[in-house]
Amino acid sequence: MKVSEIIKTLDAKLLAGEENLDLDIISGCGADLMSDVMAYVKESVILMTGLVNPQVIRTAEMMDIQVICFVRGKCPGEDVINLAKEKGITIMTTGDTLFISCGKLYQAGIVGRGVWNE
Repeated sequence: MKVSEIIKTLDAKLLAGEENLDLDIISGCGADLMSDVMAYVKESVILMTGLVNPQVIRTAEMMDIQVICFVRGKCPGEDVINLAKEKGITIMTTGDTLFISCGKLYQAGIVGRGVWNE
């Protein structure tokens, strides 16, 4: 699923990373513990989280995650938005909860993939 379609599916607001709208995403990860993200993530993934601090961007950079969606209507500060822009990471926000957001993406064809369910 393309990032542009994810934005529509989640009724999300794009905050940074317009250059990645045609990027294909095949799996998703919903987590607030960045250690779980580091243990889980494979490839072509969207990270769904309620955390809005720079550590999220740093973790995404380390794990080659190019798309992050902040849930529950959370919006990161300018420092996080600027860091995402600097790293070429697309970020968006949606008003839905983490559970609902992940469910919407799953229903639309995004799967969960990780070390515990290969």
